[in-house]
Amino acid sequence: MKIDKKYAISVLKNEIKHLKNALKNSQDPYHYFYLSTINKNSPQSRTVVLRSINENPLKLYFNTDKRSNKINEIIKNPECNVLFYDNLRRIQLRLSCNAILHHKNELTKRIWENTALQSRKCYMAPHAPSSKLEKWEANLPKKYLECDPSLEDSEQGYNNFYSIELNILLFEIIELKYNGHIRFQIDQKNNVEFLAS
Repeated sequence: MKIDKKYAISVLKNEIKHLKNALKNSQDPYHYFYLSTINKNSPQSRTVVLRSINENPLKLYFNTDKRSNKINEIIKNPECNVLFYDNLRRIQLRLSCNAILHHKNELTKRIWENTALQSRKCYMAPHAPSSKLEKWEANLPKKYLECDPSLEDSEQGYNNFYSIELNILLFEIIELKYNGHIRFQIDQKNNVEFLAS
C-alpha cells in the first residue's frame, strides 16, 4: 500500500461516508463529537450531536440553545476545533473550523420543523444552560417532565434554537497503527501534508 496524496484523499472520502452514516445512527462513534471554543483565553470543550453534513464545500452542523456559553464564545471568536474518534477503527479526526451562527432564518425554520417534540422541549428550558441552581432540578418545563409538549406549545422553544454551521478549514486524520501511525492534514483545496506522530 502506497501512502501518498491519492491514499490520503481516499481516506478522507471514506471518513466523510462514516460521518454521513453517523447522522442516522446514535450508536455510531461519530454521532457525537467534541467542540472546543475559546472563552477569554481559556479553551472550553463539550460534546455536541452531529445533525447534518454538506459535502461541497464540507460543512458540519449541530444545534444548541441560544443561551449557552458557546454562542457568546463563537460570537467573540468564530474559530473553533472539532474532534471525532472511532475507537473500533482507531481513527481520529481533528478539524479546524470557522463557525457561523444561524438563528430564526430559513435554515433554522427548516430544521425546527423536522425536530421532534421530545427534542423541542429542551429549548423550552426555564434556566439558561450552565446557569447556577440553588438545588438540582430537571431543566425542563415542569408541565412537560413526563410528556412532550403540544406542537403549538413547543413553538416557544424556537426562540432559543440555534443551528451552528462549521466550515472546515483544515481536516487532520490520524490512523493509529501498531507499525506506524499515519497522520496527515488536508486543506479546502485538497492539499495534503503528512505529519509525524
